[in-house]
Amino acid sequence: MWAVCSLASLSLISSIVACSAVITERPSFPRSTSAAGTFPSDRVFDYQLGGGYEPADGVGGVARDSTDSADPDRYSLCYVNGFQSQPAERESWLAEPDLVLFGGDGGPVIDENWPDELILDASSDQLRARIAARIGESITHCAEAGFDAVEIDNLDSYTRSEGRLTQDDAIALARKYAVIAHTAGLLIGQKNAVELGTRGRDEVGFDFAVAEECHRYDECGEYTEVYGAAMIDIEYTDNLRGSFAEVCDDAHTPFSTILRDRDLVAADHAGHVFEACAP
Repeated sequence: MWAVCSLASLSLISSIVACSAVITERPSFPRSTSAAGTFPSDRVFDYQLGGGYEPADGVGGVARDSTDSADPDRYSLCYVNGFQSQPAERESWLAEPDLVLFGGDGGPVIDENWPDELILDASSDQLRARIAARIGESITHCAEAGFDAVEIDNLDSYTRSEGRLTQDDAIALARKYAVIAHTAGLLIGQKNAVELGTRGRDEVGFDFAVAEECHRYDECGEYTEVYGAAMIDIEYTDNLRGSFAEVCDDAHTPFSTILRDRDLVAADHAGHVFEACAP
């Protein structure tokens, strides 16, 4: 039976106290001094892509955007958007239009859920090499900034490509990212795309997985069959299957499963939610 620990922005200080009483029963987690080795599957992660903040006591790992700073006291996971453009970089990608996927209407193909993100054209090895060279700068920056590992988002962009990209294209580009990450001393994680099965681990070289809503869509077991305990799951408040207590009680729920608000806002912002399953 797992307990649930929560933080909410409206009662942040009292929530931290309540949270600490649960999570601090875990052993302390010193920060890894090297990215070599296996992904730490024995700690709770906080997912802070909306902005970094001091995590609750007992949180042993933190995921932040590549433009943010690594947490010097915790295992640090660096977010990189490897298959779509970041909103602030839209125009710079359009300045190299052959690297952007264009659709039948003559316009760039976008992610309908994130319409300010352009899908990158990974349809040939020449294009993949140029994309990897550019995204690789962010990956190596993660290493230089003190992160221990990197997660590459939008691996499944081929499913939004109007049939112009394939899973093989995504695998081939991801493999280039894995080489860059491992050369820089970072572990690299598969972000979503459960349909890859073992291909991400065996053909790309992913070391762990980061899943969003694997409990909601009954996919957690498919990830753990490939990566074992080396994974993180993030569930969201607006799309839970049952209560979060029920999520934590599910035998298929990974050790590091957390509940976050959809916008992943920082702890001092209205709407912030963080809860963690704890043994």
